[in-house]
Amino acid sequence: MFPGVIELPMILAILPEILLVVLGAVVLLVDLALPAERKTNLGWVTAVGLVLIMVVSLLAGLPGVQPQTLWGGMVRHDWLGFVFKMMFLIAAAITALFAMDLPQAGRRGEFYLLMIASTIGMCVMASASDIILLYLGIETTSIPLYVLAGFLVRDDKSTEAGFKYLLFGALTSTVMLYGFSLLYGFTGLTNLYDLAVRLSEMFFSGQMTVSLTGALLLVLVGFGFKISVVPFHFWAPDVYEGAPTPISGFLSTASKAAGFAVLLRVMLVAFPAMSAQWGAILASLSVATMTLGNLLALTQRNIKRLLAYSSIAHAGYALIGLVSLGGGLGVTSVIAYLIAYLITNLAAFGVVSAVGRVTGSDEIASYAGLSRRSPGLALAMLVAFLSLAGMPPLGGFVVKVFVFASAINANLIWLAVIGAINSIIGLYYYLTVLKVVYLYRSDDDDKPLPVTRSYALGLGILVLGVILIGTVFVPWFNWATTAASAMF
Repeated sequence: MFPGVIELPMILAILPEILLVVLGAVVLLVDLALPAERKTNLGWVTAVGLVLIMVVSLLAGLPGVQPQTLWGGMVRHDWLGFVFKMMFLIAAAITALFAMDLPQAGRRGEFYLLMIASTIGMCVMASASDIILLYLGIETTSIPLYVLAGFLVRDDKSTEAGFKYLLFGALTSTVMLYGFSLLYGFTGLTNLYDLAVRLSEMFFSGQMTVSLTGALLLVLVGFGFKISVVPFHFWAPDVYEGAPTPISGFLSTASKAAGFAVLLRVMLVAFPAMSAQWGAILASLSVATMTLGNLLALTQRNIKRLLAYSSIAHAGYALIGLVSLGGGLGVTSVIAYLIAYLITNLAAFGVVSAVGRVTGSDEIASYAGLSRRSPGLALAMLVAFLSLAGMPPLGGFVVKVFVFASAINANLIWLAVIGAINSIIGLYYYLTVLKVVYLYRSDDDDKPLPVTRSYALGLGILVLGVILIGTVFVPWFNWATTAASAMF
């Protein structure tokens, strides 16, 4: 199945994964060597290591013009997988910076090791071209996240979050695996590109149409859980609220992006013949997800639960691009949307983590007077929330325009209109939080809220990224276009 020797292209195809394994070993060794009072440096080691992995991958591991299928057809080395891998590395590096000062976690090497292990799984998900490897990648991603969500063992909410995430994740993984087993049973194949040919033949010949649709629905259950779309969203608010805040940010960005990477590859590669069927299903899920996410966010008083429902709504926006597929702009818009969303939502959760670390509260009311206690944090929250709301000239505005334009190009004007209406609803609750930050007062207005160097560095990079995506969007859009071209 494999060549007698491992060739250089095979190594380059999985270069980020190899380097992540090395980084995990380094983190463990440094954890053993450092005295207890210097354990926070583990965050710097992890973040710098992840950045170095990005640099090495950009210098040595770029895909060629033509995608390559390597490792016996298990791995697809193309721009789609590579762009998503860079997104995962960015999210993990920023999360490591935010976790450094986290009580009960920031000084423990196993915390960073679990995050690195989950990142490895995400990278595997992004480049897997076989359903067996794909499932292994999903589980490698999920199992460490179950532990990280419940990492604060002395916090009942964190323990509950980890347990709920585990139960719901195990259930949906089982359903998805059953769908994969049906696909194998129908075709005798596991490679996505081989499956595409056989499934198309079966569908157009009228063989087992109902059975194929059932298998498709089972697979979508697992993917729907990963990206937290309605009706598979119910775990997200409780898990985001109870998990350590940096991990909530990691879940809402990197994990969601990994789910979309898999959804794009599987739907477009394995099920192109059934695009009308899954397109209608995903269009319905998009409308329900956008609407329910935004409406439930209106009533929230806890900032992490508000961001959880916001995250659900944004999954609905991103689905618009996947449903549209108009002239390739649909896939490009999804990737561009995920890039901007990852940067923006990480910034939002970074501010929440920084404030919660000092105030000990995640209630929106505790943000009263933040503009006076810490103008820098207030500014970061302003940029992040306005970008999430889709206000120009920030990144969230540009990518929403691309997503809605893809729907219009595909003659799905009704879907673009529903998306625009939901954006207006979302603007209300984002501005409600900013009103508390800038207009409300508190008894602690004269007490500065300290911001550590790691938070300042991470938030500074993210805020700059949000602004650059909105104002100098051509490089980001070109990356998204190149990644999307690997699908066609």
